[in-house]
Amino acid sequence: MTGGNVPRQADPSPGEPGEARVLNFGVQQYGGQSSVGNQAVGPGARAVAAHVSVQAPSADQRAEVEALLLLVERLLDEHRAALPDQESPRTELRRLREELDEGEPEPGVVRRALERLALFAQPAAPLAAAVAELTRVVQSF
Repeated sequence: MTGGNVPRQADPSPGEPGEARVLNFGVQQYGGQSSVGNQAVGPGARAVAAHVSVQAPSADQRAEVEALLLLVERLLDEHRAALPDQESPRTELRRLREELDEGEPEPGVVRRALERLALFAQPAAPLAAAVAELTRVVQSF
């Protein structure tokens, strides 16, 4: 996917008289999967936000999330010595679990809990990987 490319007829490329020059305003993606919302690119572009929500997970998604929450909890125990703060990650994990149990989880609460968990997990690679996978799964619904 490319976006924000605008041909400009008035400014030929150096060395190639008469050819249109393409300006890129910063959005390029090659391969992979992308989910983009509220994006504005180029001069005068505006992004307008509408209601944003996080859906409660389906039964299958909930089972996957629960397994990852248990894994993160176990890894918090296993890597306790590597973590400078042992209580705050557990508080964030509890907050995340409670929010995901809501009928309509608040996106900001979920996002902040995941971001804080990721920061707390950095000193222990296995824990950081588990939090990254949890974040990926939670963001998919």
